[in-house]
Amino acid sequence: MAKVQNTMRGVAAAAGVSAMTVSRVLRNDPRTSAAVRTKVLSAVRLTGYRLDPRLAQAMRMLKAPGGATIAVIREYYPQDGLLGPSYQYVSLEDIRAQAVSHGFSAEEFWLGRDGLTPRKLVRILRARGIEGLIVSPMSKRLACADIDFESFSAVTFGYAMSSPSLHMAGGNVMGGMLLAFERLRALGYRRIGVALTKWIVGRSQSAFTGGLFSLHQDLTAEERVPFLELPHEIEQGRDLFSAWIRRHDPDVVISMDTHAPRWIKGMGLRMPEDIAFVSYDWVPSMSGYAGIDQRRPHVAAAAVDLLAVQMSRFERGVPAVPRQVLIPSAWVDGDSVPSR
Repeated sequence: MAKVQNTMRGVAAAAGVSAMTVSRVLRNDPRTSAAVRTKVLSAVRLTGYRLDPRLAQAMRMLKAPGGATIAVIREYYPQDGLLGPSYQYVSLEDIRAQAVSHGFSAEEFWLGRDGLTPRKLVRILRARGIEGLIVSPMSKRLACADIDFESFSAVTFGYAMSSPSLHMAGGNVMGGMLLAFERLRALGYRRIGVALTKWIVGRSQSAFTGGLFSLHQDLTAEERVPFLELPHEIEQGRDLFSAWIRRHDPDVVISMDTHAPRWIKGMGLRMPEDIAFVSYDWVPSMSGYAGIDQRRPHVAAAAVDLLAVQMSRFERGVPAVPRQVLIPSAWVDGDSVPSR
């Protein structure tokens, strides 16, 4: 049996197509059919063909001025109530900052806006020769899960989209919760309450509540504060939150900065004198609050790096074994959590 060559000509021979067809598939040229792409990419894996990354970048530069474009897929469904400032998403600016180092530009596409459906999006991406996707789930309906990923390299943020299961970059939310408890207890707090929305708990695949369960095993009965799950429509959680505070009397609350401080003030409580507060998802604009920084710029960089590796290896479609990169959270001191 003849040895299979790991060159473009070897790929062409293994796939039974021309070298030009192989080149088109590797450039994600929309003129190639799904069947031909599948045949060529199977031959790429069979031969172990690898394109020199410098040549790959040069090809991207030739395809489009300033380099190839990667698509950042967002979801626009305002009725879900998940587009407000309570929910911090990885910014396009952070994605672009890392994309440049790989010779990419980045452009947002919003499913649900102006009638953009997953099927229509795929047609647009293929017509434009876009081969890399960063998927940012932002709705309860998860329309991004209906994208046909066969022609694309793809990565997602966090655990929200469990099927199909793509390569993923996200914050280590369980580690962040453990870190917060460690720092709060060192500062003298004993009754630590956590109140987060159902969406956040589900998006983390219960990492928050799993971390709390573990933490509570080392606390006395007097120190344990039951977790409060707030509704998706977070403004509807005010009465639940107030009743929970009155019943369990926590020393400090880990929750959402856009609502909890206002609710605490509305109860006639002083912050931090009567109750301290930690923003579970701290960003630099939250000056004065202590918090858990999910380090989103690093999450963005990890996602772009994962995508660039796939694209350089011509890996398309849903992976058999998704890779996951979790970025450690960081504790941020703030006036809302003084030492006791």
